[in-house]
Amino acid sequence: MTDDNAPVRFDTKIAVLLRDDLETWQRLNVTAFLVSGLGTQVPEVIGEPYADADDTPYLPMFRQPVLVFAGPKELLTAAHTKAVNRGATMAVFTSDLFATGHDKANRAAVRAVRRDGMDLVGLAVYGPRNAVDKILKGASMHP
Repeated sequence: MTDDNAPVRFDTKIAVLLRDDLETWQRLNVTAFLVSGLGTQVPEVIGEPYADADDTPYLPMFRQPVLVFAGPKELLTAAHTKAVNRGATMAVFTSDLFATGHDKANRAAVRAVRRDGMDLVGLAVYGPRNAVDKILKGASMHP
């Protein structure tokens, strides 16, 4: 017999790392944007659709928690380098994206800057738990 309420330990991790000097609205906005791409590129992170007792359908969500971390600009830069070197599945958000108003402009803003010159304010990474832990080494849980 299995216990459906027993905690599940996932072999993978979804994590967001935010720069610690962002305004609250920026932290929420960046987090939402960063994780939005994971389900399109990594379908196994998405669970089953939801329904309430009246059979009202709701969209599926991630099957596992999203852990949110914070750290200084230098930590984001180091984490980004580690993620690139490991070939991790990653999304980035740069400070330039606060001044754009749509997807095409967002992509153009990222495309205009070389990787080592990006002013990162956040990144999302997905992968094996231990690899994500190494990428985010030194980050602390978001307060």
